[in-house]
Order: sequence, then structure tokens, then C-alpha cells
Amino acid sequence: MIIFEWIWVWILFPLPWLFKWILPRAANADQAVLRVPFFSNVKELSDKKLLESNSKPLKYRFFLFLMWLLLLTAAAGPRYIGEPVVIRAEARDLMMAVDVSGSMRQQDLRVKGEQVDRLEAVKSVLHGFIEERSTDRMGLILFGSNAYLQTPLTFDKKTLRILLDEAQIGIAGRQTAIGDAIGLALKRLKDRPAESKVLILLTDGANTAGEIPPVQAAKLAAEKQLKIYTVGVGADEMVTPGIFGSSFGSRRINPSIDLDEDTLRAIAELTGGQYFRARNTEELRHIYDLLDDLEPTEADPEIFRPIQSLYYWPLGIVMVLTFLMAAYSIFQTAWKNQKTAAMGKAPATSSTTQASRQNV
Repeated sequence: MIIFEWIWVWILFPLPWLFKWILPRAANADQAVLRVPFFSNVKELSDKKLLESNSKPLKYRFFLFLMWLLLLTAAAGPRYIGEPVVIRAEARDLMMAVDVSGSMRQQDLRVKGEQVDRLEAVKSVLHGFIEERSTDRMGLILFGSNAYLQTPLTFDKKTLRILLDEAQIGIAGRQTAIGDAIGLALKRLKDRPAESKVLILLTDGANTAGEIPPVQAAKLAAEKQLKIYTVGVGADEMVTPGIFGSSFGSRRINPSIDLDEDTLRAIAELTGGQYFRARNTEELRHIYDLLDDLEPTEADPEIFRPIQSLYYWPLGIVMVLTFLMAAYSIFQTAWKNQKTAAMGKAPATSSTTQASRQNV
């Protein structure tokens, strides 16, 4: 369906005829009220050349009428409106709480074959997870001795990834306040629909700081219907190098001995979530793939009709016609001047020759 945004423009249609009828004829017909670069050429062509036959004035009047009609059409703002399209979106309000305490400095995970600390491994996996959440609003909490909101809920995934990359180990303190992180997430999500709000909490240790015990915070979250998925990250064992980096004197240790899995499991169970254990980067990536399959909440369907402006079509035709008329006018004038000059040169040459003979 085609509509006109400014339909009232069509009242200007008789304007050229009104000007012709109301305004007095200029004393000098060669002077134009409105001046354009090629007006004199067009006028000369129309007044002298085109009036030689009855068909040519009618042809040019038709083109001028057509150009005026097209200009009004463009000015009226023609727009094409397509059929209604219903978009059904599935969305969640998903907050991520990432541990940045001192223990995240432990280098017991690998990314692309390179040994990295736990935070770098988490960042590498979260980047892909964030990228796939096209319809979710996501936020980021960093917690150590205290919990801080790094990014509020947003659809701007690019900014979220940038702020995630800026997270540094120890920026929120060296200890771990799991309960405070849950409390902050609950505060930020309290006004969101119960069926859509989710917290993913990732840590490598136990609660060693904060004002709210983790289990108590989980009970409050359960009352507010905040579902929490907890992820314990860190390898079960690693080999420490021996003397001078050799195998002599090396030993196997458990770098995740401080991980409080019981508390993380209790938090998830109390809130209807699930606890996951990530011992390496592959398991961590698999966990986020599982989280990707969580039951989404269908958002209210959006109905829109595609709209496309069409003003440039009539305007473009006017520009092409104007260029062609100007080019034709200039060509005709140049051809006429050349013909006139050729006709005037012949008599002058004949007179000069006759005068020379008389002198002789």
C-alpha cells in the first residue's frame, strides 16, 4: 500500500496557472521572474524555435506539466507500507556474577593450548556466550571482598564484552563475598518478571567475606523467584614443577581444595537452579552451552509494518528530465549560432573579393 505523508502538498497543484493568471506580464518578455542557469536557453528555444510548429510547444508543455506533477509527488512524501509482520522474541534478564578475588590468579586452565589464569579462561568462554544471547538483556557483577555492578542490564553486547575484558584480578578485593554478589544481583533484578530473571554465579572458592551468608542470600533469592546457576571453576589437580623446572621434586596438588561445592550446590537447589563443575575450559564451555538451552521466556510479540520512502523515484525522474532538456537546449543554441555564423561569413567574403578587383 502506498500512502502520502504530506497529502496537503497537492493543494499547490494549480500554483503555476495561478501565477500566470494573477501576475502581470513583464514589460520585457525576455526577463524571467525566476532565474535558473539555463532559463535563457530554454526560453529562446521555446519562443523562437518551438513555435515554428504546433506540436513542439505542446510537447514541451507536457514535459513541464509532468515535471511539476512529479515534484509535487516527491514533496508529498510517498511511502510504501508492507503487510504487518509479527515478531515473537524470547528473552531473559540474565545477570552474570564473576569472581575476581586473588585465587582467580591460579594458572591451572588452558586456552588454545596456552596456560592461563582462571579469569582469562572465564573471559574467553563468556565472550561466545554473550555473543549468542541476541535477545537477552545481560549484566555483569564483579565480586571479591565486595560486590560491584560492572554493567547494568543492557542489550549492548559490545559494551558488555569490553567491560568484561577490563575486569582485573583483585579489583574488588582479594577475598570472596558470594552472599553479597547474590544480594546485589537480587537488588538489580527485583523489578523484573519472576519467570525471566536468572543469575549465573561463577567462583573458584568459598565465602570468606561479605555481610550476607550465601545460603541466607539464596533463601531471599528464592522468595523473589530469582533462579541461580552456580559454577565452580578450577582444575582438580596440577603438577608443580620440581627443582630448576625439572620433574625431580615435582608433586601433584589440588588447586581447587578451597572450592566450597556444598554451598554452591545448596544455593542452586534453593533457587531452582543447578550447580556445575568446570575443571577445564572445555567443561566450562559445555556448561555455558547447557545454560544456553535454559527455558526462555517469550516476550510480548511485536508487530510492525515495513515502511520504505519512495520520494527519490519521482525526484530522480525530474532531475533526469531537467538535464535532458537543458542539454538539448544548449545543443540547439550552439548549432543555431554556428549556422548563423556560417551564413554571415559567406557574404562578407564575397564583398571583400569584389573590392579587391575594383582596386586592380
